[in-house]
Amino acid sequence: MDLTKMTVSINKAINAQELAVKEKHARTCILGTHHEKGARTFWMVVNRLPLSSNAVLCWKFCHVFHKLLRDGHPNVIKDSMRSKANLCDMSKIWGHLAERYGKLCSVYLKLLVTKLEFHIKNPHFPGNLQMSDRQLDYVGENDVNNLFQITVEMFDYLECELNLFLGVFSSLDMSRSVSETAAGQCRLAPLIQVILDSSYLYDYIVKLLFKLHCCLPADTLQGHRDRFQEQFIKLKGFFYRSSNLQYFKRLIQIPQLPEKLPNFLRSSALSDHISPVVLIPIEPQSPGNEHLVDTEGPVTLSIGERKYDDVMGASATMEPKAWQDGTQKEDKDLQIRQLMRDLQTQKENLTSFRMESSCLCQDLQGRVRELEVELEEQRYLRQQALGEEEFLRVQLEDLRRLRNVTQKEQRSLTEIERKAQVNEQRYSKLREKYSEVMQSHADLLRKHAEVTQQVSLAEAARDEVELLRGGMQDTARASRGDAVQWEEQQVLHRQLLAVKKELDSLKESMASSEQPNYALSSNLNALEAERAELAQVIGCREQEVVRLKLELEQAQSRLAGETKAGKVTAESLQNQLNQKASRGQALESQLAAARKAALQGVLGEAQIIIQDSLVQLESPAHHSCTCFTDNLLSRCQAALDCLDRLQINKDHYTEHQADVLQMVQSVVQLGHLVGDMIVQAGAPVDQGSSLSQAVKIFGSQVLIVLKQLQDRDTMGNADVTGLKVSLETIRITAKNPHPRGLELNQRELANLVEQEMAATSITVEIATTRIEEMLNKTQTVGKGIKMEVIKRILVSCTELMLAVKALVLSSKDLHQDIVKSGRGAVSVKEFYARNSRWTEGLISASKAVGLNAAMMVDVAGKLIQGHSKIEELMVSSHKVAASTAQLLAASKVKADKDSPNLARLQNASCRVTQAAARVLASGKSGKSHMEEMDSMDFTSLTLMQIKRKEMDLQVLVLELEGQLQKERERLGELRKRHYELAGVAEG
Repeated sequence: MDLTKMTVSINKAINAQELAVKEKHARTCILGTHHEKGARTFWMVVNRLPLSSNAVLCWKFCHVFHKLLRDGHPNVIKDSMRSKANLCDMSKIWGHLAERYGKLCSVYLKLLVTKLEFHIKNPHFPGNLQMSDRQLDYVGENDVNNLFQITVEMFDYLECELNLFLGVFSSLDMSRSVSETAAGQCRLAPLIQVILDSSYLYDYIVKLLFKLHCCLPADTLQGHRDRFQEQFIKLKGFFYRSSNLQYFKRLIQIPQLPEKLPNFLRSSALSDHISPVVLIPIEPQSPGNEHLVDTEGPVTLSIGERKYDDVMGASATMEPKAWQDGTQKEDKDLQIRQLMRDLQTQKENLTSFRMESSCLCQDLQGRVRELEVELEEQRYLRQQALGEEEFLRVQLEDLRRLRNVTQKEQRSLTEIERKAQVNEQRYSKLREKYSEVMQSHADLLRKHAEVTQQVSLAEAARDEVELLRGGMQDTARASRGDAVQWEEQQVLHRQLLAVKKELDSLKESMASSEQPNYALSSNLNALEAERAELAQVIGCREQEVVRLKLELEQAQSRLAGETKAGKVTAESLQNQLNQKASRGQALESQLAAARKAALQGVLGEAQIIIQDSLVQLESPAHHSCTCFTDNLLSRCQAALDCLDRLQINKDHYTEHQADVLQMVQSVVQLGHLVGDMIVQAGAPVDQGSSLSQAVKIFGSQVLIVLKQLQDRDTMGNADVTGLKVSLETIRITAKNPHPRGLELNQRELANLVEQEMAATSITVEIATTRIEEMLNKTQTVGKGIKMEVIKRILVSCTELMLAVKALVLSSKDLHQDIVKSGRGAVSVKEFYARNSRWTEGLISASKAVGLNAAMMVDVAGKLIQGHSKIEELMVSSHKVAASTAQLLAASKVKADKDSPNLARLQNASCRVTQAAARVLASGKSGKSHMEEMDSMDFTSLTLMQIKRKEMDLQVLVLELEGQLQKERERLGELRKRHYELAGVAEG
């Protein structure tokens, strides 16, 4: 295609006239993209147009660009990403103009940017969004997270489409026929592309939501369902309003969405979903079969009426000619009418029986459908139970991984112990990890409770199936009652034979009445004529009776066939009911296997926990751990209570195999309590090797009992009473401790105190020297507002470090006084060993002072180089002051109140606090001064530049306010979670 021709078509399609874009110009632009395999020419021409100053021009550009994204070459999307920033800026500019096309252009540009981002993130989707179901299955790559993210992006995409719908309809005066005006068509024309996109997006969202509900719990997808409901209502309303406009009726056939929302909680509802299809309307053709009338019924009725008229007419036209005595004829007519009424009654009964049979068949078919729905629900419950089982397995794997992580952390803690880190801090970390394991254990118990609830629901469903089976049997018995009606038909037949016999007797009586009567010989000929006529009438009646008999036999045969078909249907329903019962039994067996597997897994996990605790008991790194006797005794008491519950639950589980929840809870709690008790029993500093030996024996006995509980045959041999005896032995041993002497590495502890205090002094001196060097360096580097601020801050930091140095020296003097006044006849090392807790706190405080001082120096160096902020230096100085307060508190514990060294130490602490306050004040004043000097000079900017800056600042303020609101909400949720975890840990 010629480049000039495409340029002319683009300029004709995108012009300032308020008219709809002509289809031929847009088609030429689309063909041009396919010819050059991209949109370079299109953007080259568009960049020359004044889109930021003419709203109609920008609106028509959006329409043509939307067409190119849908029907153009696939490379149009890639070529257009270079202009994404310009489109975003243009959207912000038009967003400030509320008149006419301003807001519409802003919304349309946001939609196009969203469409570009969606196709770049999801290259599997073409520009026109047309995909088959098979291609849609490959989009998520069988990953639930990918499907979840794609669904969210589709929701955002559809939200932009709905915003454009709302903007266009809000700008039109719907009280007039605006779709027939040029201005109205200019605004409505782009909605055709929007209708095409939104119909596909709605279809894909429904299918992806059904997939997500098969993989994730319903509570997790509650937000998706709420958002879909909101968008469904809006999209349905917009489709309805669009279908009523005359402009769209000539160009596109808009689909109608269903009346109700899809039920995503029922997977079978996907088969009821119909994908909306947008079509080009075709001229309606009048079907030839509209005027055809089903005349079978009326024809049959007319034939019956004609037969009835012939018979009744013949009887009605016969007028008595020679009857002098009308008694006999009236009796015969009465009998004939009675027979006709009986025949009509039989016909009505036959018709009602047919209607009842058809109603019964329809009821049975409806019941079959209900049973199929119930079967589908049972399958869904089974799938959910399998999902819960898989979730429990994942939880067990997480527990194992957590145990491995705990082992790695224990090895890292061993390395930290070699450097004499605080033992109490290490114990608190172990306690936190234990709390996390207990929390995961509680989650596992809740999930198991849900599985038990599902089992109860399955049993209730099985009982309901049994009730349905009884109902079907009653229905089958009711069908056998049809034979009684057949017997009634036989009775009616016999009655007809009796009537025929009565007619024969009437003939005989007539014959007997022809006795010779000489007195009436003159009337003999007349009687003979009348008798002949009567015989003719009786013959006609006999023929009618024969015909009625044949019809009755046919009705009886049809009744027998329908009865047989009803029996066959009842048998098939009974077979289906038996199949459902067998499936229910299979589901029950699967649930029983799941219960057994859950119990086996919990028993195995408890054995692993106890074995791991026994291995830790033998580890050399565990020998340096400490524990209190009171804590050990409380663990022993809890383990005794757990053994009592285990004995009760074991007996109950032996009698009731289905109730496994209490058994699982007891086993899990026993594993954690015994493991914790073994770890703590091997750690006390005031027990000998007898307690460790007793704990090892107890752990081995617990492992044997757990192994016996795994086998159903040996479950009765599990000796829980023996475990109680061993546990009582451990309690007695723990209550009667024997001193182990001064085995707490006295020499190392005393040396460590001296080393830490000396290291702290050296670190503080080095930090003071480095800050002074930095201060001198700032004086030679140059001048400026920032350097002046940094210089003032470094001066205050120097004063802070000098005050810290004086505090450390005063602390060393006070410690020497404490040792001299408190040790008595023992040595310095023995004094530190006796007061190990105080010594450890002293070491921790001195180490914190050195680390925080070094950290503050590093932050100051980065600040000078421009790689740090003033706020970080302020935080570091605050930490230094806090660590010195910790050192003061540790030193005051055993100091004499009247000691002069204590007074000097308190004065030094006050100077440190004042110096830290000066650092904070210097940082705040310097920061405010720099912010004031960094104010922008607008004197050299033009009006357009000032307007652009103002717009950018407003956008930035809105973004920061939104980010601040999100962070506040996040902080609130984090605090809420912290309070919950803290409450669980304390409980």
